[in-house]
Amino acid sequence: MCLLVFSYLNHPSYRLILLANRDEYYDRPTKPADFWEEYPFLLAGKDLRAGGTWLGITKSGKLCAITNYRDPTKELKGAPSRGALVKGFLVGNDPPAKYLEDVAKTASKYNGFNLIVGDVDHIFWFSNRGPGIQKLSPGLYGLSNHLLDTPWPKVVRAKEGLKNLLSSSRFPSHEQFFALMA
Repeated sequence: MCLLVFSYLNHPSYRLILLANRDEYYDRPTKPADFWEEYPFLLAGKDLRAGGTWLGITKSGKLCAITNYRDPTKELKGAPSRGALVKGFLVGNDPPAKYLEDVAKTASKYNGFNLIVGDVDHIFWFSNRGPGIQKLSPGLYGLSNHLLDTPWPKVVRAKEGLKNLLSSSRFPSHEQFFALMA
């Protein structure tokens, strides 16, 4: 997934508004978002090569998303699939902070990543190339293939676009959200 932009506890009617665009590795076989047969409480796309996912939510309100951290000079051959990190949180029982504490212990085995992990009470960000586990406060965030809120042009444009859409007196349509992410 190459771009996430989200408003967290920043809108009077919605606790979380998340827009995401997965635009890399088109040749990797995937299934679109659906409830998983083996985990009927999990709504997510599915990586058909490694069995994980890049973004998902559960019926109980757990949310997880991942982006790659781009640094070709530090690519690990044979590293485990980062999509397993997303799936692991969503199908597991650990609260977000505990899950990320465990991930941090083995994070160096993986190629670079950013992980957004949350439940109905809290959202956290962790990168194995960043400063450690960060609990997010209310606000507008953008994430691509570097650290959270790195001012890359597409992150800046997406955050500004979401801010403008949400400042309107009417809640944006699905078409407006899709247009923003295009």
